Amino acid sequence: MSKTESLIQTEVRHDSGVYNKHGIVLTRGRGAKVWDADGREYIDCIAGIGVANVGHSNPEVVRAIADQAATLMICPQTFPNDRRAEFYDELASVLPQGLDRIFPCNSGAEAIEAAMKFARVATGREKFVAMKRGFSGRTMGALSLTFEPKYREPFGDLVHATTFVAFNDLEQLEAAIDDTTAAVIVEPVQGEGGVRPATPEFLRAARALTKKHGAMLIFDEIQSGFCRTGQWWGYQHACAPECAGKASCALEGGCEVKPDMMTLAKAIGGGIPLGAMAMTAEVADKMPKGGHGTTFGGNPLAMAAGNGGDSFHEA
Repeated sequence: MSKTESLIQTEVRHDSGVYNKHGIVLTRGRGAKVWDADGREYIDCIAGIGVANVGHSNPEVVRAIADQAATLMICPQTFPNDRRAEFYDELASVLPQGLDRIFPCNSGAEAIEAAMKFARVATGREKFVAMKRGFSGRTMGALSLTFEPKYREPFGDLVHATTFVAFNDLEQLEAAIDDTTAAVIVEPVQGEGGVRPATPEFLRAARALTKKHGAMLIFDEIQSGFCRTGQWWGYQHACAPECAGKASCALEGGCEVKPDMMTLAKAIGGGIPLGAMAMTAEVADKMPKGGHGTTFGGNPLAMAAGNGGDSFHEA
């Protein structure tokens, strides 16, 4: 039995079984390349499912993690921390203007869950509008905003107050949003079953309609954020030309597309589990103390990794 066969057999024997396994055991990565247990080299065309945007084992990220691991790895958010302060400041500098309040967590699904809770508290409403063929995650709240029935149906009751509309369909969007809507969530580029960008008209309409009805607009930038589309954020392809290439809106009067909240994950940590939900002060200040929380979110090790990844993106 080869080393690869032995490792696969051991993993499959103890694994939960929810994944279809490929017949390759990856053991090392550098940049865009990965190597298997038998030394064969591959190009990672999926970037670790959108995570390794700055490359596998990026030297800046590795250095930041190693230094922090030898210093302090965990610090509850009830205690301020130097790495967390640096991460907040660094991230806020590239976020859309006004979205400078951050809830750090450990994954995209956690960022979605946070956005749902903050949206409900900020508006006092329960209803969500999500997109057909959209994917928000597999935890029970995030799953409620995920369209594909095969992900949802085995698990019974979810968040019932969710209406799905056809992506890029202005008429359906307008019909779905009313004065009972807490939030509309849109991926600027859908990644489920293809690569499907939202039209500028659709994103502008989502912004206008949510403002009209007092609802929150959430852009899910988990897949499309951190320069994956040629802009810092995927939604910026719907912005005015003056905003091109800039993290913050360059228009004096403000941006006609900018959301109230953005969910971030995947590439944000340079390979380390890290997520964040960015929001305006108006949204953040509605949540009571202790209304939401996380044990590991905002830990110094992940914050250091995020700082290393952000520095590389900016360079």
